This record gives sequence, C-alpha cells and structure tokens, in this order.
Amino acid sequence: MNTPTLSPEHHLARAENILLTANDLDRHHLNAALDALAGGQCDFADLYFESTSREEWRLERGKVTNGAFSISQGVGARALSGDKAAFAYSSDVGPRALHALSDAAKSMQRQGQDAFHTGGAAIPVETQREGNDSYPQIAAAQTWETARKLALLRAIDDSARSSDPRIAEVMASLVITDSVILTAASSGMLAGDTRPLIDINVRVLAESNSKRAGGSAGVSGRFALSDISQEAIDEMIAKAVRTALVNLDSRPAPAGVMSVVLGSGFPGVLLHEAVGHGLEGDAHRKRISVFSDRIGEKIAASGVNVVDDGSVPLARGSLSVDDEGHAGRRNMLIEDGKLVGLMQDQMNAGLMNAAVTGNGRRQSYAHMPMPRMTNTFLENGDYDPAEIIASVKQGIYAAEFGGGTVDITSGQFNFSATEAYLIEDGQVTAPLAGATLIGVGHEALQHISMIGNNLKLAAGVCGKNGQSVPVCVGQPTIRIDDMVVGGAGQ
Repeated sequence: MNTPTLSPEHHLARAENILLTANDLDRHHLNAALDALAGGQCDFADLYFESTSREEWRLERGKVTNGAFSISQGVGARALSGDKAAFAYSSDVGPRALHALSDAAKSMQRQGQDAFHTGGAAIPVETQREGNDSYPQIAAAQTWETARKLALLRAIDDSARSSDPRIAEVMASLVITDSVILTAASSGMLAGDTRPLIDINVRVLAESNSKRAGGSAGVSGRFALSDISQEAIDEMIAKAVRTALVNLDSRPAPAGVMSVVLGSGFPGVLLHEAVGHGLEGDAHRKRISVFSDRIGEKIAASGVNVVDDGSVPLARGSLSVDDEGHAGRRNMLIEDGKLVGLMQDQMNAGLMNAAVTGNGRRQSYAHMPMPRMTNTFLENGDYDPAEIIASVKQGIYAAEFGGGTVDITSGQFNFSATEAYLIEDGQVTAPLAGATLIGVGHEALQHISMIGNNLKLAAGVCGKNGQSVPVCVGQPTIRIDDMVVGGAGQ
C-alpha cells in the first residue's frame, strides 16, 4: 500500500468540508443542535452525518446485466435518557433540517416515546482526539473509468471459463462504496472518517453428466481498486471453481457424532454467529445471552483466544472511528478459554458502567447505533493444519461454510458446509454433500482440541435488528470433537 495515511485531524477536516461546509453548516450549528437535544432529562445526545456513494456492476454469461450508481446523504439526531432513545433523521443536511430534527427528537422525549420500539453540550474547538490508520483515507474507485471496471469483470469471466471445460456459467460483480461520516456528541466528541470499501465476487456453475454444482468466492476490504493484486483475483477464481467442481463429485455426508475439522477463514462464521452476538453488550444488559453473568468464567477450552479487532489493516470490518466517534480497536473477548470482555457502544456501556470499546455501529444515518462486531476471529494456535487432519481417524473436514441459524439465548446453531470431505485414517478422501453441523456455541468451544497456525480472515455481512454492516470473520484450522453432524446418508 503506497497511499500515505492521514492524521485524525485530517480525517475530521475532510469530513467537515464535505458534510458541513458544503451544506452551509459549521460547528456553531452543531453546538446549537446539541444544546437543544441535550437539554432536560437527556443523558447523552449526538448527531451523525453521512454521505455515501455506491457503484455496482454485474456481468452474467459474458454480458453486463446491471450497472447502477447512487448517492445518499443525511443526518441522524439521537437523545438518550437511561435505556430510552429518541431518534430522528433526514436526507436534508442543512441548518433548517438540523433544527427540525432536534425538535422532533425532543418531542419524542416529552411524549415518552422510545425509538428502539417506535422506529423512529457544546462541542469544544479541539480536533478529533483518537482514531487509527487501518485503511487509507482515499476514494475506493480512484480514477478508474467504467471501461476499466468492466474489463476487470470480463477478465474474471474469461479466466473462470478457461479454467475447466465443466464451468458452464459465470457471474461476476463489482461494488464500490465510498462513505464520509462525521459524528458530534454532547460529551465533546467530534470525529470524522473517510471509508473506502471494495467488493468483488464471482459465482460459477459447473455441469457434468446432467449434474450441476455451484461455487463462489470474493475479495473485499477497505482499499482502492488499484490495490487489488492479480494474485488475489486468481485465488478468488480458483476457490470458486474448486468448490463447484468438488461438489460435482460429492457423495451424501454421513450423520452422527464425530470429530470435525473446520478450515481456516470463513468457517469462523460459526464463531461469529454462535458466540460473537452473545458477547455484544446489549445482549448482556437485556440478559438474553447464554453468556450473561459469566464474565471471568471458563467458557471454552484452554488455548482458545477470541478477539474482535476493528483496527486490522485494510480489513472489511475495520473502523478508523466507529459510528459514535470512538477509535476502532482490538478487544479481547475470550482469553485462554475464559470470558474476559464484551463489545460495547455508548449507551450500553453507560448503563453497564463499562468502557466503550469502539463497537458502536449503524447501517446508515437513518439507523441508530448498537454494539456490533467488526473483525471477529479465533487467534492462532500451534498446530500445522496437516497435523490436525492427520489426528482424525474418522470424521469430516468442513473447508467452507454457507448459511446457518443461531439462537443467542440458548447458543444453539445449525450450519451447512458448502465444501466438505470425509476424513479416513487421517487422510482427506471423498467430497461430501449435505453436511450440517449442529450444536451449542459454548459447548462447541469447550470441545476444541486442536488449533492451527494458519489464521485467515474472510469477508461477511452481519445482520442484526434489521441492520446490515460489513464485517470479517476468521479462524485458523481447528478440530472440534463430539460434534453432531446431520448428513444426507447414514
């Protein structure tokens, strides 16, 4: 990465220029709006400004089937009193809109309305005080013209088709998102950020002897188009093709209780869903997490270390500052099997007398922030991945995962493997179809017996309470014993 990084002060100056100056606003307007919001019974108030451009291109069967460009801009105003929130938002960013938003939020408070259910402080002259340099403060698209973007998708299409004659269809997409945000709070917080995000995805369909199977892969992160290497593109294509071809030759997965080896990277989604959501502050405050009141207790096997880190360089889930202005940072959640930390936003941290952790996130200016994951992963252990597989006499190697369901109150999960193999006498043998892993999150953690040394992060989208945000999930290769596998065969 050759792009120079900028200081937090430059981040803020750029955000102020784009979101305030361009809309005839300045810090005096923010002061007035926050004064109006923070008066009376209010414990905390903030404003969140955002401008986002999104460009999307899709290629199917060698032809462009979708091309779209959009720009959204707006501001959200929030006032907190205890566990109740008043919230209003507008796509108009200007002095009159800011005044109207403050009045609307205060009116909600006077009527006792709670935005969590209804849907619905002067700022010092100092500059932004915190932030990290996890990604460059640049435009993701840079100066690439449309023809160059489409050429990239056509090259992906050509490469996938030429890799094997069984590849019958290819779908490739490119999404470029550039966001500028600014948040101001009655606490004196004033922070800005510029967030590039690139998403390239390919899905292939293989066909042989009237049987069809699909495979997909992607490249995503907070960087510019010009920073994506050909090696990364080639690896993405190879992964999608391999998955499709493997599934062409798969046989029904066995069912039963057995040892399962999970591959590195996206299989960490099991950890994200079955454990991560249960370690978000609101789930603990409301006592709906299976991990409630278990801080300091052993909830996983020794050697299990789980981290949420919003400062990973260039990662999809990283945040220079979160959506409440706090620096994205590394937070240890589980250390050597012991639950040691939670992920907190401003409101839940205050109500729980805990520290804010830089995990306050929202989908857009039209949504309220809540504690959310960023890049959540299981840290490396000491084993070579080949050594882990060799240790299993009879079991399953789940190299890639698809969708699943989780109940954070009980911890119960159900995940399907999109690429899986039988392990026989320590050797990976036949590819399998229909392998589903069933269990309880904290019990699965306790049955981790081996942790590899090949940690990888993978891109994902996290949904919660109707909001979606970009994240990364990850882990090294691991062995979990006594796992229930629901298969298509016996």
